[in-house]
Amino acid sequence: MRVFVAGGTGVLGQRLVPQLVARGHEVTATTTGAGKLGVLAGLGAQGVVMDGLDAVSVGEAVAAARPDVIVHQMTGISRAHAGKPDLKHFDRWSVPTIRLRTEGTDHLLAAAEATGVPHFVAQGYANWNGIGTDGWVKTEEDPLDLHEGTAAHPAMEALRHVEEVVAAAGGAVLRYGAFYGPGATDDQVELVRKRQFPLIGAGTGYASWVHLDDAASATVLAVEQKARGVFNIVDDEPAPASAWLPLLASCAGAKPPMRVPVWLARLLAGEVVVTMMTEGRAFSNAKAKRELGWEPRYPSWRQGFAEGLN
Repeated sequence: MRVFVAGGTGVLGQRLVPQLVARGHEVTATTTGAGKLGVLAGLGAQGVVMDGLDAVSVGEAVAAARPDVIVHQMTGISRAHAGKPDLKHFDRWSVPTIRLRTEGTDHLLAAAEATGVPHFVAQGYANWNGIGTDGWVKTEEDPLDLHEGTAAHPAMEALRHVEEVVAAAGGAVLRYGAFYGPGATDDQVELVRKRQFPLIGAGTGYASWVHLDDAASATVLAVEQKARGVFNIVDDEPAPASAWLPLLASCAGAKPPMRVPVWLARLLAGEVVVTMMTEGRAFSNAKAKRELGWEPRYPSWRQGFAEGLN
């Protein structure tokens, strides 16, 4: 197939494009600047410069590529776009990604409709943001928690927008867990090594992880099978922070994380971080395994962390 990957030079895009090429697909992948066109060429894709927030730029790029499927992997979480991660002010830090998940998604869907692209796959998110009732592990039938009244709310609304409009278009949304792998955990590991990533309270909040290569392989399956609906793309072992953070520190060659009380963490890091670390709800991958036939190479973050975070 002719596959159009919007966001081809992101951490996931750079793992996805080679997998698509290896499967015999003709890939056009986008980047925001001409300086990265060589990266895309090295991955085997036809590179194109595109501004995901400019409807004309998106329309022209899609029309020129004439794809059979569009894969939306555009985010704005890199330091180049969002600056240093600032979870205390999550609403401000996540603005570039919010815009790409609202305006950018709408531009891509409009271009798909205008040019007759029959299938659409978009990036979602399923890490700690499951609804905070009835258990710690959520399926696709459970709604995402919109975290109303917190700094996470605008970002959660953007995720809901993606799921609603892509579903209406008959496409697939892949709710990826927390990424690890080449370039994905650099900021976290830096904080862990500086002992600036503490356990908060008892560390009871759950999270779901996925290696970049596993996220990419699930995406290839969704493309090839013309999947529809929502899929949680996470590994087999949802886990509380009290389990995964100490192992992350050990694998990074760092001292064990310090512990801080909830009240102090709320002052220093903000409500979103406290919620992640103490109340987060993780996700089940049963549907993706059952319907896509997906089997992660790294079924547990324990194995993946041990074999190398990068």
